[in-house]
Amino acid sequence: MIRFTKLHGCGNDYLYVDCFHQPVPPDPSELARRMSNRHFGVGSDGLILVLPSDRADARMRMFNADGSEGTMCGNGLRAMAKFVFDHGLSRNNPLRVETLRGILSIDLHLDSFGKVASATVDMDEPILESGRIPVQIDGIASDQPVLDVPIGSTLACRPPAPPGSLHQLGLERMSCLSMGSAHAVIFGPVETVPLSEIGPWFEHHPAFPQRVNVHFARALSRDEVTMRTWERGSGATLACGTGACAVVVAGVLTGRLERNVRVHLPGGELRIEWRQSDNHVYKTGPAVEVFSGEFPG
Repeated sequence: MIRFTKLHGCGNDYLYVDCFHQPVPPDPSELARRMSNRHFGVGSDGLILVLPSDRADARMRMFNADGSEGTMCGNGLRAMAKFVFDHGLSRNNPLRVETLRGILSIDLHLDSFGKVASATVDMDEPILESGRIPVQIDGIASDQPVLDVPIGSTLACRPPAPPGSLHQLGLERMSCLSMGSAHAVIFGPVETVPLSEIGPWFEHHPAFPQRVNVHFARALSRDEVTMRTWERGSGATLACGTGACAVVVAGVLTGRLERNVRVHLPGGELRIEWRQSDNHVYKTGPAVEVFSGEFPG
């Protein structure tokens, strides 16, 4: 049996396996698919292995609900920091976690019982060069950014369909960047977007060789934005931490938002700050433990 704990950040829920005290599962991709199934498994947006590290307090490996391994997950990292601290794997604060993006630092905010209630993650610098995101768009060199480009002409109709739907929905332009994983950000109406139809079209579009997370956002003011997400490998989720960072960066660069923004997601609220002092993006939000259990290995 595999012991696990379920945690979430703004409803973005993951199953955590403590690999400090039990072996690494032999096939974590298959395990992620079985455990994440919301009808026949435990139910989650993915699986996170909490591993020892010789460079940081812990190391994170994250698997999406479809079994694909992700580079980074902002909400998952915040909840992992809570797991590591509350379960005594490390009592350091700030906590340092090794990810495929590098080693990231998390400031932990404790409640009156000494448990982690929320955390601020240093998400490092945004990646803007198209070749590093990666996204391939005709006429944009690999060292250039992709900001407010027209969707219809840049993505054309390969494969056919949603560009027409996007135009009818008032979703005209797209910005792309990476926060350790690729993101496409589209500002416009949010509530009427049919995520289950349009999300997969973006995720698997040939312009994104490693697939993409797509976010539909609407600026409510210069310091407040609402968004909905289709996550690569997991589908429609209640929150996306790296995506919230991407929305704010795209909003700043296209003149829609300031650098310190309150982000409303279906599962809750995050505070995102893109500091000029070090060019890093900082993400603050809650982390909640739901329950622990055992699952057949």
